[in-house]
This record gives sequence, structure tokens and C-alpha cells, in this order.
Amino acid sequence: MDYITHSEAETEALGARFAAGLSDGAVVALYGDLGAGKTAFVRGMARGMGLDVRVSSPTFTIVNEYTGPRELCHFDMYRLEGADELFDIGWEDYLRRGAVCAVEWSERVEEAFEGDEIRVRIEKLDDNARRITIGGQGTC
Repeated sequence: MDYITHSEAETEALGARFAAGLSDGAVVALYGDLGAGKTAFVRGMARGMGLDVRVSSPTFTIVNEYTGPRELCHFDMYRLEGADELFDIGWEDYLRRGAVCAVEWSERVEEAFEGDEIRVRIEKLDDNARRITIGGQGTC
């Protein structure tokens, strides 16, 4: 499905609607250029999952964990060289926990996915507008 948002708030709202229907244990692979709105989408996901937390990009920490009525693990793969480094930080343990895992810069670690991830591609159309494509494996 393709969606067009016209502001950061609309991108967050779409993320909230999307996440409200996610099953625990879902892996959400996010794609998009720097500044496209991946973190804004994840911020909305947290809200849609009922989490009252401050969501920020985990660029330097690699993963931020948010807990409440549900659990969201927010990964940023920008600084990793490949899937091996993701496995080194315990990727399989995160998957076993049953948390929703949102992975920014997924193109860097695609080998780590099992094929059941939901792909979210965010494309900048202008300073405010974004095209957001949500689909199953191989659809983005």
C-alpha cells in the first residue's frame, strides 16, 4: 500500500495506525534516505502500541528498547557494516523476546531477516511530503 503524508505529524499518525494492528514479534524493516522520516514513523509506532515514551534515533546506541503494555525494540543499522554485527549484539535474542522490532537502514542487514518482515519504504517528495510504501517481503 502507498500512502502520502504531508507533515511529520501525519507520518507519525500513519505509524500509529500501522502499529496498532501489529502482532508481537513482528519485524518492521524501514528503508529511506537520511531525513526521510523513519524515526518519525517509529515514534508513531510506539504511540500506536500504547507506549508513552520519548522515541529518538538509536544511531549511536544501535538499539533503544521501549516497554509498557507492549515492547518495541528500535534498531538503527546506519553504523553497522553488515548482518554479522547485528547478530553480535544479540539479534536472535531480540526476536525470541517477542518484541516488535523496528529496524532503520535495513538494507545494511537484509541477510538477518527471515523473510516474514514487513517492509516500510519512506521516500521524500519535498521538504514535508513523503510517500510511504508498506508491504510484505520483497514488495518495496
